[in-house]
Amino acid sequence: MTLAPYLSRYWDAPSSWTLETYLAHDGYAGLRAALATDPDAVTSTVLDAGLRGRGGAGFPTGRKWSFIPQQPADGPADPDGPAAKPHYLVVNADESEPGTCKDMPLMLATPHVLIEGVIIAAYAIRASHAFIYLRGEVVPVLRRLQAAVAEAYEAGYLGEDILGSGFELELVVHAGAGAYICGEETALLDSLEGRRGQPRLRPPFPAVEGLYACPTVVNNVESIASVPSILQHGPEWFRSMGSEKSPGFTLYSLSGHVTRPGQYEAPLGITLRELLELAGGIREGHTLKFWTPGGSSTPILTDAHLDMPLDYEGCAAEGTMLGTKALQIFDDTTCVVRAVLRWSEFYAHESCGKCTPCREGTYWLRQIMQRLEDGTAREDDIERLLDISDNVFGKSFCALGDAAATPIMSSIRLFRDEYLAHIPDGCPFDHRRSTVFADRDTVSADRAPAGAGEVPR
Repeated sequence: MTLAPYLSRYWDAPSSWTLETYLAHDGYAGLRAALATDPDAVTSTVLDAGLRGRGGAGFPTGRKWSFIPQQPADGPADPDGPAAKPHYLVVNADESEPGTCKDMPLMLATPHVLIEGVIIAAYAIRASHAFIYLRGEVVPVLRRLQAAVAEAYEAGYLGEDILGSGFELELVVHAGAGAYICGEETALLDSLEGRRGQPRLRPPFPAVEGLYACPTVVNNVESIASVPSILQHGPEWFRSMGSEKSPGFTLYSLSGHVTRPGQYEAPLGITLRELLELAGGIREGHTLKFWTPGGSSTPILTDAHLDMPLDYEGCAAEGTMLGTKALQIFDDTTCVVRAVLRWSEFYAHESCGKCTPCREGTYWLRQIMQRLEDGTAREDDIERLLDISDNVFGKSFCALGDAAATPIMSSIRLFRDEYLAHIPDGCPFDHRRSTVFADRDTVSADRAPAGAGEVPR
């Protein structure tokens, strides 16, 4: 299988972020095609293409749009009834999970493909207001988006009577205050409304009562950015790539111990073995130990899964999830307990505290993982980790609890012997210095297993 660059095909062009460059690469052609038909037909086109959400869950994008009440939002569906509520489109650009790094480079390199997708999606769901909710820490991306939105307004792609179609749209780029929990769609909506970002109880779902208690669609950046190509080239073209149930192209983010980490855009269903060949393989002198298919919240895998199709069905068949396609690669120098400890620290810090399973569970998971690292753990602590994980997984308000429990459960299943090796003396790997500067010959022979080196901090 080869790469299929579409979203990334001109990331290396001079001034790729400008409207001029975007128009030179067929920019806004998909919008013109969308405006030439009716909103319901646009939704049907995206549904026929089989585009699935690129933010993690893989829910069909067109189906999510179809949940919005389809009567015109500017008047009553029934002349004698109440006026319909306005519809809103919200783009979730709060990318922040460890290992996930595809949306930020996309917005930095080609912000107009996202803006075009926003206009098409808003037209399809009959929304006159849209929001891009971006992490406030990524100031360069924020400025790039704001500049691109200003260009789109000036060129007539945003505002009133877009391209003479009579459709109007106001687009706001909103900078969040920096919270992982705001990547959860209902917590994002609360934050956008000016409240503390915490998940809402569902139902009602956002399609019924979302932003300002109105019908709302929340989509990931890459999901929306994939829409213009579908309108321009058609569903059959999109389905010519990928697999039957997971069609199209997507961005795979390779990070960690690979020769050439970065973004690799390929059809869904490519394998890690193929991606590693394109990325130059594991760094010289080392072998693959474990990896994540979709960021730190997905169950980890080993070299036994190198030929697993990286699509939604292929990952599900192996008991894991495609997630955000953040492929974190760890070689034989890595202590799996230490890596999971770092993730546990992240989730404990980012828990919003609203629900008891997540608030208490992430705290104790971190404490016990730290005991293993320090050499103060007992053998029954491993079973205690599994017991707490079971009390967190599937029982919290949102998926953060699942994200905290998943790497612990999967790593114990695959590397129980390594967990046991931490009892009672702590980590058997010598990680007093970073791999970047360490001389592997200085590893203590009495503490490190054969072939073990430093562990990245």
